Amino acid sequence: MKITAQQVNELRKITGAGMMDCKKALVETEGDMEKAIDVLRKKGQKVAAKRADRDAAEGVVLAKVSDDKTFAAAVMINCETDFVAKNADFIAYVQSVLDLAIANKAKDTDALKALKLDGYSVEETITNQTGVIGEKIQLGRYGMVEAAQTFAYIHPGNRIATVAGFNKASNDFAQAGKDVVMQIAAMSPIALDKDGVSEETIAREIEIGKDQARQQGKPEAMLEKIATGKLNKFFKENTLLNQAFIKDGKSNVQQYLQSVDKELTVTEFHRLALG
Repeated sequence: MKITAQQVNELRKITGAGMMDCKKALVETEGDMEKAIDVLRKKGQKVAAKRADRDAAEGVVLAKVSDDKTFAAAVMINCETDFVAKNADFIAYVQSVLDLAIANKAKDTDALKALKLDGYSVEETITNQTGVIGEKIQLGRYGMVEAAQTFAYIHPGNRIATVAGFNKASNDFAQAGKDVVMQIAAMSPIALDKDGVSEETIAREIEIGKDQARQQGKPEAMLEKIATGKLNKFFKENTLLNQAFIKDGKSNVQQYLQSVDKELTVTEFHRLALG
């Protein structure tokens, strides 16, 4: 199978690994990007454990909280070029779709597409935008949370947006809420805690841990124990409540929340990112 330069560049962008390493991994896996990522990790490459977002490279990502603070949503609308993504009219259009989602508390992508905006369904307005702008426009992703109190964050540049819900509501939680949604944006957790990590991901991490230990010359009888230790480190680094709180590094996110209120925790979150 012929591996293209575009495939190599995409894998390099996702992983940060060298060009030749990326090409070898793609050849070995016959072009399978996900398997190639695992090959690089097994060989000790410093590759992010999370899977890369598969959305188009350009677009606008926005997030917002409802007036009663019990509902928050984030929406990504993709386009082909950075020029369109930075256009004030296009950003305003994405904002209007998000406002509509918040006003109607849209539960999922299908519900959002069906909502009416200026007499047309959101899905129809996206098609209309394609005609007006001359680029492919699509609704990339949509995420919402409902909770006692919700928070939202948009990273400067409109390329990353996050929403999160708390199990309790109080004006005293404003700073904690801001800290959490910024933590999600910066650290890209894959789940709330280890219970939210899929069995497939756990099995993959165990396999990678064993292979790494085997390549380091560790005895076969020790591989399972070593891999389990690596898995626990994976949970600590990649699940929100167990991650080190980035503002101090001395406690994890759950401990930080408990310092605000002993019963406070996050119920759900979403992170939408371009790239």
